[in-house]
Amino acid sequence: MAGSGTRDRILAATAELYRRQGMSATGLKQISAMSGAPFGSIYHHFPGGKEAISAEVIRSEGVRYGNLVVAQLVLTDPATGIPELFQNAGRAMQAQDYSEACSIETIALEVASTNESLRQESATVFEHWLTVLAQWFGQLHISDEQCRRLALTTLTALEGAFVLCRTLRSVDPIIAAGHGVQAAVVAELGSERRSSA
Repeated sequence: MAGSGTRDRILAATAELYRRQGMSATGLKQISAMSGAPFGSIYHHFPGGKEAISAEVIRSEGVRYGNLVVAQLVLTDPATGIPELFQNAGRAMQAQDYSEACSIETIALEVASTNESLRQESATVFEHWLTVLAQWFGQLHISDEQCRRLALTTLTALEGAFVLCRTLRSVDPIIAAGHGVQAAVVAELGSERRSSA
């Protein structure tokens, strides 16, 4: 049981460090210090070292963020509620002084061209999120293709807005992104009505 607690602390510390400063800037000694785990225990729990920890962080953070998103989606009308979803995400970033963002995005940017294994782990998480979003948009009674397109638009806008918000220290990008996605929803709904008329 204690071993499991140490492992969880290592993962939690690594995820927080990745959200704040990225994977490349995070060293195993820093993970050890932040988690309160002896340095040797990192290799005990993750014999593959930093890459093994990173893969597990991608998977666990994918689940954690996915659960947060689903909790928001079930309370939101996909036809009208997207701007509020994006505003809520912006307020959360602002409350953290723009110091944290999506750790999956941060890792994906670093490994997309340099580490195929971690790129695939990141892609798996993003694909799961896209599936969840597409299913949510299915409430609009539009085609599967339209649902997938709106899911891609939503996730692209959100992840891009995170980067701009952190860089500009402003919620304006995420608010604008929310309105842009809402406009895409309206356009898809209009297209569906025209094609069924």
